[in-house]
Amino acid sequence: MKEIAKTYNPKEFEDRIYAFWMEKGYFTPKIDPEQQPFTIVIPPPNITGQLHMGHALDNTLQDILIRWKRMQGYAALWIPGSDHASIATEIKVLDTIREETGLTKKEIGREEFLKRAWAWKDKYENRILSQLKKLGSSCDWTRTRFTMDEVCSRAVREVFVSLYEKGLIYRGDRIINWCPDCNTALSDAEVEHKEQKGHLWYIKYPIKGEDGYVVIATTRPETMLGDVAVAVNPDDQRYKDLVGKTLILPLVGREIPVIADSYVDPSFGTGAVKVTPAHDPNDFEMGTRHNLPFINIMNENATINENGGKYKGLDRYEARERIVEDLKNLGLLLKVEDHVHNVGHCYRCDTVVEPLLSKQWFVKMEPLAKPALEVVKEGKIKFVPERFEKIYTNWLENIKDWCISRQLWWGHRIPAWYCDDCGHITVSRKDPEKCEACGSIHIHQDEDVLDTWFSSALWPFSTMGWPEETEDLRYFYPTDVLVTGYDIIFFWVARMIFMSLEFMKEVPFKHVLIHGLVRDAQGRKMSKSLGNGIDPLEVIEKYGADTLRFTLVIGNAPGNDMRFSQDKVELSRNFANKLWNASRYVLLNLTNNDTNLYTEGLTIADKWILTRYNNIVKEVTENLEKFELGIAATKLYDFVWSEFCDWYIELSKPVLYSDNLEAKKVTKSVLRYVLDNTLRLLHPFMPFITEEIWQNLPHEGESIMIAEWPKYKEELDFTEEAKNAEIIMEAIRTIRNLRAEANVSPSKKAKVIVAIENENYVKMFEVGTNYIMKLAGASEVVIETDKSKIPHKALSGAIEGGLVVLPLEDLIDLEEEIKRLNEERQKVISEIERAQGLLNNENFVKKAPEKVVSAEREKLEKYTTMLKNIEERLKLLKS
Repeated sequence: MKEIAKTYNPKEFEDRIYAFWMEKGYFTPKIDPEQQPFTIVIPPPNITGQLHMGHALDNTLQDILIRWKRMQGYAALWIPGSDHASIATEIKVLDTIREETGLTKKEIGREEFLKRAWAWKDKYENRILSQLKKLGSSCDWTRTRFTMDEVCSRAVREVFVSLYEKGLIYRGDRIINWCPDCNTALSDAEVEHKEQKGHLWYIKYPIKGEDGYVVIATTRPETMLGDVAVAVNPDDQRYKDLVGKTLILPLVGREIPVIADSYVDPSFGTGAVKVTPAHDPNDFEMGTRHNLPFINIMNENATINENGGKYKGLDRYEARERIVEDLKNLGLLLKVEDHVHNVGHCYRCDTVVEPLLSKQWFVKMEPLAKPALEVVKEGKIKFVPERFEKIYTNWLENIKDWCISRQLWWGHRIPAWYCDDCGHITVSRKDPEKCEACGSIHIHQDEDVLDTWFSSALWPFSTMGWPEETEDLRYFYPTDVLVTGYDIIFFWVARMIFMSLEFMKEVPFKHVLIHGLVRDAQGRKMSKSLGNGIDPLEVIEKYGADTLRFTLVIGNAPGNDMRFSQDKVELSRNFANKLWNASRYVLLNLTNNDTNLYTEGLTIADKWILTRYNNIVKEVTENLEKFELGIAATKLYDFVWSEFCDWYIELSKPVLYSDNLEAKKVTKSVLRYVLDNTLRLLHPFMPFITEEIWQNLPHEGESIMIAEWPKYKEELDFTEEAKNAEIIMEAIRTIRNLRAEANVSPSKKAKVIVAIENENYVKMFEVGTNYIMKLAGASEVVIETDKSKIPHKALSGAIEGGLVVLPLEDLIDLEEEIKRLNEERQKVISEIERAQGLLNNENFVKKAPEKVVSAEREKLEKYTTMLKNIEERLKLLKS
């Protein structure tokens, strides 16, 4: 028989095994109409660096599902790939360019920038894909996609043009979120709102031709340079006579009207608000309703432009300080109050976002959002856990048109061309040579690129070759489950759903499995600033991929954040060691390549482990079907460690070390069968160690990876015998505990009496006698039904059906034990008297630190309890 190494060392086989899987092509499913497909598309990692622990969790969960389904006989496809990550990658590439050349973006030029960006992509995409392989990811690498490759780019262009032709994409002036640092527009989903301490400035706006003024309250006094009106609520009686009058805008001198609009909240500030349509989304809506002018007072870098008069060129916050100071000097600043409010920040660089009037490209969301809401409400797509549906529905029910243009160079360039002669916009699937309206050849393409999430939204079908009707698309679409974090439900999940419904006319996946964040041992989010991040590759290098995978999944519940700690890593490593050593025991006891399970002549222990294994098959399969991967892993851990290793292997030894060849053959077959199939159950979680062990076991087939997933078998359910075995094991456990309490040496054999209250248990304990002898250190086992024959001087413990009794004279020398206990009693009494003396001393109690006094009280309580136990023991021994 083959023999595995004495010590578990994953470095010796993980790379070799992965190369074997790749060589055999196990990751690449074939299109087979007779076989049911199961598909997952990877959430494509950004090409901005390397994988972190969140990626490791996400991809471990996906690999568990794909390996499980592959073993169940599905044509299991896991499509890998990466995302160009427009803003994030451009920032990284520009930083590198500055470090290497000292040149700015404009100085290096678009062509050279893109050349460097593609080089960056090649480097980091290869790094990420190799890291996924180190983790054991069984992706189909022949189908690897990139969001800007030729296939995905064709899909992006088709979608843009199609939506434009349907009137669902338009270009227009709207208030957008502008990042002054990244110098690009952001969608609402790319803005993170954070609570921030600020102020409310109360400013007087003089009424034209009168001595009075109106007081408005604002959090952003610098934007008053672009005010075009002051608004009040039409039902606000305080301002009833003011509507229609004209005010003089302080510092600027512009005449602006007082308007009535129901949007105004009378309870906020003074109930009168400044209207700045070019710098606030709500003011934009009011400005549109009242046909007001739009005055933009800010440049793209958040400095004041020429419309800001004497404040031109100042940074927005510097302008704020100057404006407040000037208002104060003019007597127009009434008061300043502290105010806490939510402020939008760029999700990439954390700069405060500026609402800005800008000409951008938008997707009309209402027609797309409605069907996306319906499929979730109807249960065609189910979130796991279900509570995350609320995030999804809330976002879609309150969605605004999606700003999809970005002022960047890295990404899918917008397929729109502007005519320099007639101004017409040509949107085309192919690059046009002339204006479709006037025929002029003087046309130029839009400089902007599309939002990263525009291409990511097409991922489930663009990866399969759409808009071509490919064989992959016909067979593998829709996908089955999406595994992702709760932080991108609206960024990505919602967009994939509405795009798939629009272009594929069906849902992109049936389930969305949501996982939480990986936090450190203290529950903190892993970050560079805290220095608490853990590199998954370092864990793999030290402990192996299986240990990392098991650490990430065991006890992990869908949707919940998990804590990653060294203790959990050690637990998983110890589990791998335990499995390895148990497998060595099995392999050392197998003498041929027989793969049969013999069920004639099974011992009670054999029947117990087969029943427990059979139940685990059912339970783990049910857990996986419910996406309870963490529960499944925990059950496998307990079964392998406690039941197979700690109990069954020990219970098998009396048979294997006997001369009964027939019994040995049966028990060996059970050992091999349970280990083989337990390895199959564990394979999706720990693919490398299970393959290495399985290859050394007698088996059929090339690889555990394509071995059949175990099924529950009714003929292996020996419920009654398994229950009896557990009672015998309970007796062994109780005897061991009693011996430990009596401080009996493990090598000392002692008589055990099993006192039976119910004669139905007699036969069961007769069967179990051999196990009790071998596993509980018994010199002999006597089954006694007459209570009067049980010795008085004995230790006993209750078990189901009776008692286990250990006569004391067999365990210890009574005279020596009484002597030892009397000496111990005197020491304890001395400690009690010492503690009582201190606690009865008023000076000690009053003057000593509270901790010291409390410690003495605890000692007194401990020694009093010890004395009671010693005296009870002495009473028993002397009786």
